[in-house]
Amino acid sequence: MTTISRRTLVTGALALTGALALSACSSGAGKSGSQSGSSHIMHTAMGDVRVKDHPQRVVVLDTAELDSAITLGVQPVGSTHADVASGFLDYLPKDRLTGIKDVGEMMNPSLESIAALKPDLILTSKVRHGDKYAELKKIAPTVMTESTGYTWKENFLVHAEALGKQAEVPRVTEAYAAHARQVTAGLGGPAKAAALKVNVVRFVEGADIRIYGRKNYIATVLADAGLGRPPVVDKAQDGFSYEVSPERIDLADADVIFHATYGDPAKSKQTRTLGSALWRGLPAVRAGRVHTVDDQLWIQGIGYTAANRILDELSGMLNPGPVKSSPSWGSPLAL
Repeated sequence: MTTISRRTLVTGALALTGALALSACSSGAGKSGSQSGSSHIMHTAMGDVRVKDHPQRVVVLDTAELDSAITLGVQPVGSTHADVASGFLDYLPKDRLTGIKDVGEMMNPSLESIAALKPDLILTSKVRHGDKYAELKKIAPTVMTESTGYTWKENFLVHAEALGKQAEVPRVTEAYAAHARQVTAGLGGPAKAAALKVNVVRFVEGADIRIYGRKNYIATVLADAGLGRPPVVDKAQDGFSYEVSPERIDLADADVIFHATYGDPAKSKQTRTLGSALWRGLPAVRAGRVHTVDDQLWIQGIGYTAANRILDELSGMLNPGPVKSSPSWGSPLAL
């Protein structure tokens, strides 16, 4: 089959995927290239990479790539862990993680462990492992997106192509969009959802308290649910987060506050802040509209499986009526 005829067939069968891929290309993410035999060229953040059409031994080096693989029904042979304490993130289906080899901490993966798995594809991002690209590509074809987090939807398209799962993209994305619309409707519709101003606060060990802005993963999920944000989020540096001390936690006030903790509660200033009179005096706190959320799911987990679970939690916490549970969004059969 010629390059032109094959590409025409793929484009005809996956019209929605093509449109989504165009968006990914315009944002600097990877895209399809010429195809030949059982492999094809991908244009990635690190240049052209030839990958198998259907890789069988995949190693992922970050949480977003692991979420994408699980969402698309692929079980990697190896993955890094998010941190020493938590290992693979708790929100992922345990039965889908069985047998995955831990190849080290996310920012310091073991090249020896990766090589021992004899992968035919490595997935990660330039922002995480660009400095290790020369070594990684000697082990296996390595596909890197430019960054992670805010660009998760575009990155998912790159992951799907690299994994040979482009046909699954419309099913995943359309199910998520429908789920988000359901949550918005449960909040009374777009106008009422937008009128509800919400903040996400993260207590981080060894850092100041973060009030999350508009350009990060969790912000995109809140936006997909149609939720409003208070003006303070526009103070976020590069749109990511606005950092405050416990003495300025009043700046985090909103109609609803979600807060998560990374690391030791005392060392992250969580214990001190939540016990303060300033925190207890916030209108959202006094009204009982503050919710503790799982850092692994809301912040560390990046992808469609995480996002669907977050939508479920948003519905449960913000909707006073009965909550209709979603299916197991990480299962290929459920999407």
